[in-house]
Amino acid sequence: MIELGQLYILIRYILIDFAISMIVTLSLNFELGIAAIAQFGRVLAVEIGAYVAGGLTGRILAYTIPELRQYSGAEYSNHLINFKLVDTINRTLLEHNALLSIGILILTLALAAIIGGIVGWLTSYPAIRLKEAYLGITLLAFGDVVMLIAQNYDPIVGATQGVSVPDPFRWARPYSFEAALIIALILAGLTFIFFEMLVRSPFGRALKAMRDDEVAAKVYGKDIVKLRTYALIIGSAFAAMAGAYYTMYIGSCKAFTYTRLTWTFWPWAFMMLGGTGNNVGIAVGVLIFVIVRTIIINYKTYLEPFVPFDPIWLEPMFVGVVIILLSVFRPQGLIPEKPAFTIKKRRIRSIIEIMRKQAS
Repeated sequence: MIELGQLYILIRYILIDFAISMIVTLSLNFELGIAAIAQFGRVLAVEIGAYVAGGLTGRILAYTIPELRQYSGAEYSNHLINFKLVDTINRTLLEHNALLSIGILILTLALAAIIGGIVGWLTSYPAIRLKEAYLGITLLAFGDVVMLIAQNYDPIVGATQGVSVPDPFRWARPYSFEAALIIALILAGLTFIFFEMLVRSPFGRALKAMRDDEVAAKVYGKDIVKLRTYALIIGSAFAAMAGAYYTMYIGSCKAFTYTRLTWTFWPWAFMMLGGTGNNVGIAVGVLIFVIVRTIIINYKTYLEPFVPFDPIWLEPMFVGVVIILLSVFRPQGLIPEKPAFTIKKRRIRSIIEIMRKQAS
């Protein structure tokens, strides 16, 4: 039986994982479901945002403290020095200054979005020339290359040892987790509204036209190169913000944390379950998956007497089985994409009625 305190903690973890995962999956859906870009490298933008939070923000803060300024270079990534540096930054700058902490959070997210957008712009070059599987493999390789560099080059984020990250929620102690959760939910809500408005805008309709028939879109004067470039820039910027926020939330940055399984294939599974091209479906798919995964992770040991294998494999097995079943029985997802009308349905009906009267 789950106690009330345990249930509260479980709900907190579900909600914050839901918020961060939804931002990543919405960005993936925008590129794949709306713009039809074979995005198998979502991890690339996420890890770029994480490395901004882990390797850049702390250096900026350390440089503002005279006695720590000498460690703001390559020494910052030394895990023995880094722990003391970040602890000093948290105690002297962030613990008693909510305004500064929120400013640092906003600055980190902005830097992550800018650098993530630049990475999206760079990945648009192969996207212009490659399609489908070739582009997907290329983007997947980019993500692995960046991760391997970070794992083996200490000055970025401490290689395999990792680095601690300044805590922008420390001012809210002992309710730091609640503060992080509320801000994450607000960011997820704003991201959802932004993508909903963007999809319904002329730009979003142009992306859908390109997705449905690229030749027809070209005939109507749409610049396919620009459309793909803008889609990758926007999607990568939001995914990078999610990566930066996740890093600040967990308080550390280790390169091997950002794998293609967690930050590419799971968002794909979320999107496939909810419904590709439908932001409401994305929210539903992410919520269902996060709830089930969290329950499996926390209570899989209780199932050990009932399964003929190590329960540690329940999570990837669940994801794999769901993807197979969706592909066979429900490829459109739980909530399929619906046509978006540029004018109200009532107005469309009245126009049709007028045309019928004129024809008769």
